[in-house]
Amino acid sequence: MALKKFAFKINNMDDYARCGLIETHRGNIQTPAFMPVGTQATVKACKIEDIKKTGSEIILSNTYHLMIRPGVDRIKKAGGLHNFMNCDLPILTDSGGFQVMSLSKLNKIDREKGAIFNSHVDGKKFILSPEESIKIQLGLNSDIVMIMDECPKNTNDYNLIDKSMNLSLYWAERSKKAFGLNSHKALFGIIQGGLFKDLRIKSLNELIKIGFDGYAVGGLAVGETQKEMFTVLDDLKDILPKDKPHYLMGVGTPSDIIGAVKRGIDMFDCVLPTRSGRTGLAFTWNGRVNIRNKKYQNDDTPLDPNVKNLNLNKISDINIIEGAISDRSEKKTFHLADQGNLNTFHATGTGLKHLTGEVVEVNSYTVPEILQGGSDLDLIRMDVEGFEYEILTPSKQLKENSYDLFVEFHSNILGQFRSLSLLRSLKECGYKKSVVIFNEEFFLEIYIDLLY
Repeated sequence: MALKKFAFKINNMDDYARCGLIETHRGNIQTPAFMPVGTQATVKACKIEDIKKTGSEIILSNTYHLMIRPGVDRIKKAGGLHNFMNCDLPILTDSGGFQVMSLSKLNKIDREKGAIFNSHVDGKKFILSPEESIKIQLGLNSDIVMIMDECPKNTNDYNLIDKSMNLSLYWAERSKKAFGLNSHKALFGIIQGGLFKDLRIKSLNELIKIGFDGYAVGGLAVGETQKEMFTVLDDLKDILPKDKPHYLMGVGTPSDIIGAVKRGIDMFDCVLPTRSGRTGLAFTWNGRVNIRNKKYQNDDTPLDPNVKNLNLNKISDINIIEGAISDRSEKKTFHLADQGNLNTFHATGTGLKHLTGEVVEVNSYTVPEILQGGSDLDLIRMDVEGFEYEILTPSKQLKENSYDLFVEFHSNILGQFRSLSLLRSLKECGYKKSVVIFNEEFFLEIYIDLLY
């Protein structure tokens, strides 16, 4: 019986975001799809049954690690990678290019021979050419095969990225020829070009000429900011073939995934979820929580009370923006406290004694950025501990929309002039005093009465 051909179809779209279906002879994959990483033929600390319970329908494994240990011949003897790891799900294997770059300290790139490197395990010399990478992946019996590419480290050197991108295109042609006719499998091309728009577009257009079953965006998640990553995706979203799956390699944070889906990405992989689980790091609506902290030793409260509240109130239509509201867009250091309402960007003042010493890097957004495209938004609730003036005064978009606005005024911090100025601005936008929550101070009550 002939094996089912690889296929992809789109079931629904919202702007660039897509819900689709990847069809393989081992089963279907609903997209957007996240691929747990089984580095050495196993997802650490998880059984295949555990992976299936999460709703995952495909697993990623690493060519570099498997060729070093246990070796391709050993896996072949077991009947292929699926038998070896007792997995009946589709498997995607990467080409090994990223691991050569990131793990091997002694490596040399040769245009014709490929990557020449020493194993990070025992120092054994390996030569990984485009043809050999494809041969290994076909030997593993992967369902989705990735071309051999060079993944340069994050750099602003245009000439270096240009040279690397052109080398990857040359290897892409050789990978396609080595893959041959395998209609029940898929071969994905990998777009390179760093943070340079012209190089990314050139890379994608040349890959389209060669022709692949899917297109991956490589060379990201290597140290660039989220804004830079999204800019690259914005540059590509109108050019990526709409009838092929789009894969963003090595990305796994909730905000990265949501932002990428909005820009037309269908597939993701990252070690972050399983690594975070093993090390006690949880992702919640309020940010990351390290449950290994001593303060949680005898804490019986829910990990994320908001989830319980959302469930109790039967609320599902929620769009979470992972970040902070500010008067400017930038990446900022956020200091964590033992009380959630005392987390701060500014490690000063009376709340200093409550800081835990933990910090996280977060992206901050302005109100106009958050409101952009928010026609379905009904309510803004804001408590920014005295920064109401800086955040709300420049927000001309408030005048153009009919949102309910609940804002806590810290009049003792704002002072008389800024309190009055901000209240006047809100009145001009059509907001009534009934939606203003404020700290009870005599002068502020007077001004509210005068204004309204």
